[in-house]
Amino acid sequence: MQAAQQALSRCKRGSKRRRKAVETVARLHRKIRRQRLDHAHKTALGLVREYDFIAHEDLKIRSMSKAPAPRPDPDRPGSFLPNGASATAGPGSTVRSPIPDGGVFLAILAAKAEGAGREVMAVDPRHTSRRCPACGHTAKENRPTRENFHCQACGHHAHADTVGAQNVLRAGLARRQATQA
Repeated sequence: MQAAQQALSRCKRGSKRRRKAVETVARLHRKIRRQRLDHAHKTALGLVREYDFIAHEDLKIRSMSKAPAPRPDPDRPGSFLPNGASATAGPGSTVRSPIPDGGVFLAILAAKAEGAGREVMAVDPRHTSRRCPACGHTAKENRPTRENFHCQACGHHAHADTVGAQNVLRAGLARRQATQA
């Protein structure tokens, strides 16, 4: 892909060679898109076949992939303060973000689950990675690093993703019982 993009950038605009290079890059993009969709369909089908109930965080995917607003500098008109965003943030970056694929996957999962008679439920994502599944204590300090979870109240140790998944499932099951009652 990278070689095809570079070859395209070296071609003269309007030439036959450039037209061929554009077709090659477009063909590679279509192939990657099909591979991503195929993976989403196969993963969703595996989940729907294995589980009767699937809970996921109700994340705002559109706002996660949007570029942050610039912060104007009040002292110097026409210049801006750092907004804490990385150079690759936003939809115009050259680095492909996996975040929009999550929305596509959730749509495919919901459609497959509905067809199979399974239930998919979105859960409020607040504190799912900070709440201890053992004692219920919620604190920012429970998550010292991105990977580790260590409860300050009871001393429970686990991987942060495992803790988040347990909390999402627990919240989903509680919400499911509340809607059925």
